[in-house]
Amino acid sequence: MSGTDSRRAVPQQVPRQVPRQVVRQMVRDRLSDVVLIALAATLWLVTVMLRAGEPGAVPVWVLCVDWVPGLLGCVALWWRRRFPVALGVVLAVSSSFSESIAGAAIAALFTVAVHRPVRATAAVCALSLTALAAYQLQWPEPTAPPVTVFAIMVLGHIATVAWGLSVRHRRALIDSLRERAVAAEVEARLRSERSEHEAREVLAREMHDVLGHRLSLLSVHAGALAYSRGAPADDVARAAEVVRENAHRALQDLREVIGVLRAPVGELPLPAVEDVLELVDEARQAGTPVELRDEAGVTDSDRSFPETQGRTLYRLVQEGLTNARKHAPGAPVVVRILGQAGEDVTAEVVNAPAPRPPSVPHGSGTGLSGLSERARLVAGQLEYGPTDSGGWRVRLRLPWPS
Repeated sequence: MSGTDSRRAVPQQVPRQVPRQVVRQMVRDRLSDVVLIALAATLWLVTVMLRAGEPGAVPVWVLCVDWVPGLLGCVALWWRRRFPVALGVVLAVSSSFSESIAGAAIAALFTVAVHRPVRATAAVCALSLTALAAYQLQWPEPTAPPVTVFAIMVLGHIATVAWGLSVRHRRALIDSLRERAVAAEVEARLRSERSEHEAREVLAREMHDVLGHRLSLLSVHAGALAYSRGAPADDVARAAEVVRENAHRALQDLREVIGVLRAPVGELPLPAVEDVLELVDEARQAGTPVELRDEAGVTDSDRSFPETQGRTLYRLVQEGLTNARKHAPGAPVVVRILGQAGEDVTAEVVNAPAPRPPSVPHGSGTGLSGLSERARLVAGQLEYGPTDSGGWRVRLRLPWPS
């Protein structure tokens, strides 16, 4: 392999981009570290200047023992986020013999209160107070009473811990709100996906109901043309015209169903219960003997019947006639509708046994499952199964409000 090929074989490492929010947080944390270290260093410098200017100063080596730990404690604050408790304990213990380290010890106590539990914060706070009390007992302040000094130390530690806990709780609240926002966004996305899935199911159910009815009519007439090749030309032309007309209607129905994706709610051409009469006429023209017994009078245009229940009843008759043409071609079908306002309305489609074997012996059951879902949405109940004579019955019970 040549040098060029070997260079090409080396995979190129794509630099991983850090999110902008993470970069901002890192910059904010480092700035706060710098500010806190600067404050601790300022307090250390003030302490050094005050002790150096006092009359009767102590030997230099004693001052170095006090000042060097204080300076190192200020530098160690850079790692306060990584080791908060360990750093707080070390600086608190060091304050028992070093006065200039007090600023760094207070900053470490504040860090423990922000990043660690209350129990750890209380332990470090108690250790710091004990160390400062031990220092005051060894080298008391000559310009102030001991009670005043101890009160100032206690109040200062309480204020530091309270400030750190308030910062911690505020950050926890912000994190909680951020998590809730993320959860709400995920829930909204899942709700949108579920709505889209339900819309697809509705569209699939409509396409099955509408196109299944039209295509079953096409199948019946196309089969008649295939088996009646020696029929007169007028009959063949009449059957071909029926095939053409139903194909055209199937395309129109398909456009109407696809319109669900575009048209606003309320502008869709939805079927009504009066259209059951057209279904029965089409089935009779296709050669299926259908008897309609509307004892409830719901197909009468003058009779008020709820639109939702009417569309469900229409889909029942449509599915029943379609299945009868598929699985029992030529068998007589009875459509019976019973009931009255204020009670339930019962509609059933019953077909006799098939006089000849069906061309489609088995179905997928999609239409009946979709019809069951329709019935459930309007507080109805669907029942279907074979009859004692070998036929098939589909019965639907729906509420009919007065």
